[in-house]
Amino acid sequence: MDKLRAMQAFIHIADEGSLTAAARVMESSLPAMVRILAGYEAQLGVRLFNRTTRRISLTDEGRRHLASCRQILAALDDAESALSADSAEPAGQLTITAPMLFGQMHVAPAVTRFVQKYDKMRCSVVLLDRVVNLLEEGIDVGIRIGTLDDSTLVAQPVGQIRRVVVASPAWLKRHGEPQHPKDLLKANCVRVSDHAPSWGPFMDHGKPLRLSVNGNLEFNQNAPAVAACAAGAGVGMFFCYQVAPFLKTRQLRIVLESFEPPTRPIHVVYPHARLLPMRTRVFIDWIKQELRESRS
Repeated sequence: MDKLRAMQAFIHIADEGSLTAAARVMESSLPAMVRILAGYEAQLGVRLFNRTTRRISLTDEGRRHLASCRQILAALDDAESALSADSAEPAGQLTITAPMLFGQMHVAPAVTRFVQKYDKMRCSVVLLDRVVNLLEEGIDVGIRIGTLDDSTLVAQPVGQIRRVVVASPAWLKRHGEPQHPKDLLKANCVRVSDHAPSWGPFMDHGKPLRLSVNGNLEFNQNAPAVAACAAGAGVGMFFCYQVAPFLKTRQLRIVLESFEPPTRPIHVVYPHARLLPMRTRVFIDWIKQELRESRS
């Protein structure tokens, strides 16, 4: 059995979600793909996928083996690139993920400039407001804001993000500017449903303070919540980049600055520190520089 081809087939099946799609990517037939997978599972002595008539999904053993296969093929790709005459220029496919609005404002433009500079690169940008498992979902590089829970990833800091409380000038004129975070308990607070149920921690004389706020508007995305605050519906708490356009046009004002929560870190994260293809290393250096400049 050609183990490298079997590994490639295994990765494509996992990434594409079906044997038929994987066969199409590898320019092979469905029966050939079935034989490769069956032979590979027999050789390993484990089942890599749970298969039904409607769907295919990785087993626990399959998820662990997928990470190993990506490492092996990445190392092989790097070794071949080092021998090629044009190895100074990155080439191939990269998939990058980032939070939706931050990705639209900062990551997508940076990736666009990257592929314009390196025209042999193909990049896919996935913008999602959830934590993505890079290994399981076939992501090469992620941009994350906040505390990192996955210790298996390499993380490189690129900056800090403030969280701010904002309201429109019209709302503040009607209701008065809050002087202390506890004033928010009496305010109409525009909330985002997938955020923590409380706001904070505000820093009150060096001590953290969390508040369970209430209001008559709740959204499942940040953008409409920000727009509602700008329209005078109430007070909101957001990352500074999420409200930056509204601050610039003075549709929103920051309040309670002296009580602001600690800043949140921004990291570039990726797996396999020692076995990265050259294209991934070049992109990581690029995006780190781009994000630092865009945040300066």
